[in-house]
Amino acid sequence: MMLVLPLPIGYFVRRRVAAFVAYVAVHGFVFTFQTAVLLAAWVRGDTSAFPANPTTADMVPYAVVNAIIFGAGLGLVWLGHRLATRRRDRRPVDLAA
Repeated sequence: MMLVLPLPIGYFVRRRVAAFVAYVAVHGFVFTFQTAVLLAAWVRGDTSAFPANPTTADMVPYAVVNAIIFGAGLGLVWLGHRLATRRRDRRPVDLAA
């Protein structure tokens, strides 16, 4: 989901800073919800996301994967904004010529 939304956000939100802020807000909500769901499953005994005896070193892969997703999302917001800007700035074709 977080790699599907950024491109349309960047494309349809006209101001680039507003597009980045919108993506950060959506990502913050989804990341918090995802973490809560994974922690609730871990408390019930599911060790597929986190090990049974977590240490800070065990949490590094989770943080790295989420940082990569966040960075890729920011890149897609930038790309969507660039595509929309290029489309809006195109000169109309003169059909009379």
